[in-house]
Amino acid sequence: MTKSQGIAQAARFRVENIGGIDEATVDIGPGVTVLTGRNATNRTSFLRSIMGVMGSDDVSLKGDATEGRAELTLDGDRYTRTLTRTNGTVTAGGNPYLDDPELADLFAFLLESNEARRAVTRSADLRELIMRPVDTESIQTEIRKCERERDRVDEELAELEELKGELPELETRRTQLEGDIAEKREELAAKEDAIESLDADVDETREEKRELEARLDDLREKRAALERIRSDIDLQQESIESLTAERRELESELAELPEAPMGDHDELDGEISRLRDRTDRLEGDVSDLQDVIQFNEDLLSGDESSVSDVLDDGDGAVTDELVDDTVVCWTCGSEVPTDRISDTLEQLREVRQEKLDRIRSLEADLEELKEEQRTHRERQRRRETVERKLDDLDDELDRRETKLDDLREERSQLSDDIDDLESAVEALEAEEFGEVLDLHKEANQLEFELGRLESDLDDVTDRIGRIEERLAEEESIRAERERLGEELTDLRTRIERIERESVEKFNDHMDAVLDILGYANLERIWIERVEREVREGRRKVEREAFELHVVRSTDSGATYEDTVDHLSESEREVTGLVFALAGYLVHEVYETVPFMLLDSLEAIDSMRLADLVDYIADYPDFLVVALLPEDAQALDDDYARVTDI
Repeated sequence: MTKSQGIAQAARFRVENIGGIDEATVDIGPGVTVLTGRNATNRTSFLRSIMGVMGSDDVSLKGDATEGRAELTLDGDRYTRTLTRTNGTVTAGGNPYLDDPELADLFAFLLESNEARRAVTRSADLRELIMRPVDTESIQTEIRKCERERDRVDEELAELEELKGELPELETRRTQLEGDIAEKREELAAKEDAIESLDADVDETREEKRELEARLDDLREKRAALERIRSDIDLQQESIESLTAERRELESELAELPEAPMGDHDELDGEISRLRDRTDRLEGDVSDLQDVIQFNEDLLSGDESSVSDVLDDGDGAVTDELVDDTVVCWTCGSEVPTDRISDTLEQLREVRQEKLDRIRSLEADLEELKEEQRTHRERQRRRETVERKLDDLDDELDRRETKLDDLREERSQLSDDIDDLESAVEALEAEEFGEVLDLHKEANQLEFELGRLESDLDDVTDRIGRIEERLAEEESIRAERERLGEELTDLRTRIERIERESVEKFNDHMDAVLDILGYANLERIWIERVEREVREGRRKVEREAFELHVVRSTDSGATYEDTVDHLSESEREVTGLVFALAGYLVHEVYETVPFMLLDSLEAIDSMRLADLVDYIADYPDFLVVALLPEDAQALDDDYARVTDI
C-alpha cells in the first residue's frame, strides 16, 4: 500500500493574519519538510494555516485583525480560505482544497488537539472515530431498497404458485368444453339433416317459410342478447361485491388511523424547536470553548505576538527560563507555570467533550422526535389517501349500481320481446309444419348453446396462454430472487465486515508503527470488537464498541495486559499518536489529502521520531513536521528545513 498521487511541484502558501502570523510566504516541496525552531516561531500557526486552506475549520484569525487569508498554489491551481470578523463573530469563506475535511481533520492533521490523538487520553468512542468516514447510512438505504425489491419478487413468485394451482383446473375445463362442442356440433348436424329431409317432403310456400325463418332468426338473436345481458349483470354484481369488500377494508383501515389532534402536532413541533435551540446554544458554547482552547494552545506554543513581547528581555534576547517553564497568563498578565495552563486546557477540552456528548445525545433525541413527527405525517397522509379512495369507491359503486339497474331493465325488456316472438312463432305454426318448426327451434337453441361453448373455450384458452406466458418467466424471477437474497446478505454483513477489516488493519498498522518506535516495555496496542449496552435517545440498545488493549512486558520478558489509565503521560501521547497514524493508513487518507501534519511530538525521543518520519514519509505527497531544533537534528539531512516563518 503506497500513495497513488505523485505531485512533483512545490506548494506555495501565502498567509495573512492567521494565528500569530502577520504575513508570510512559504514554499513546501514534495516529501518531508521540517519546521524547526524554538517557541515564538509561528510553527503551529503555519500548520493551522495549511489546515484552513485545505478546508478545516480548526483555524483562527489573528486577535487584532478583522480579516485573514490563507492561499495555496498547487499544480497550477489556487485554493483560498478567508476569515472575516464581524461584530465579534468570525466567518470563513473562500475556495478550499477539500469539500469535506472530516477525514483530514481526524487522521491527517495530527496537531496536539487532534481528536484521534486525544481519543485515547479521553477514553472516547474509538469505533465512532474509526467508522466515522464510512458511509453506513448509504448502506442502510441500500438494504431497505433491496428488501422492498425482494418483497416485490416474493409477491410475483406467490402469484406464480397460485397460477400453477389454477392451470390443471383450466386444462380440465378446456378438455370438457372441447368435448361438449363436438357433441353439440353432432347434434346440430343431425337436426339440420332432419330439417332438410322434412323440407323435401313438405310443400310449403316460400313466403310462409321466409316469415317463419325471420321470426326464428329474431328469436335466436334476442336469446343471444339476453344471455349477454345476463353475463354483464353477473360481472357487474361481482364488481360491486369486490368494490364493497374493498370499501369495508378501507373503512376498517380508516378506523385504525385516528386523526391526530392539531395539539399533538404543535406539541411535537414545539419540542423539536426546543431541542434545536438547546443544541444551537451548546454548539455556540463548544465554538467559544474551541476559540479559548486554540488561543491557549497558541499561547503555549509561543505563536501569539503578546508572548513574543513578554519573552523579550530588553535587548532582543529570549529568556530561556520563561520559554521552558512559564508563560504569561493572558487574563491577568502574571507569569504562571506552563503545566498549570496545560492542566486548565485539558479541563477545557473535557468540558468541550462533555458538551459535544450532550449535543450528540440531544441530536439522537431530536432525530427520534423527528421520526415520530414523520410517522404522524405519514399516518395523516395515509388517512387522506384512504378517504380519497373511499370517495372514489363510492362514486364507482354508484356508477356500477346505476349500470346494473339499466341492465336489469334491458333484461326485462328482452324477456318480454322473446315471449312475444315465441307467441308469434306459435301462431305461425300449422299442424303440417309443427314438426319442422320444432326442429328449427331445437336447431336454433343448439346454435346458441354451441356459440356460448365456443366463447367459453376461447376464454379458457386465452387464460391458459396468459398463465403459461407468466410461468415461462419463473426461472428468471427465481434467479432474481436468489440474487437479491445474496445481495441483501452481503449488505447486512457489510458494516460488520468493514468493522472487522478496519480493526484488523488498525492492529496491523499499530503493530508496524510500534515496531518502528521500538519501546522496550510496550509490546502491543490493539483493538477488540465487543458488544456494549449504550443509551440511544430514550432507549438502551446493544451496540458494537472498539476496546483498546495495551500489552506490556517486564524485564524478564513476561507480558501482561495493562489499562490506558496506567499509562504515563508520554505513553498516552504515543498511544494516541499511534492510533491516529493507524487511522491515516487504514483509511488511505493520502489518496485524497496531499498534506500530512505532525506537531507536539515531544513525548517521542529524537531517534524514534526519525524512524517514524521515515516510515510515514512514503505515504503523503507532503509531510510537514514541527520539531524543536534538537529533535530535528536526528532527521535525515536531505529533508527540507524551514526555520523562519
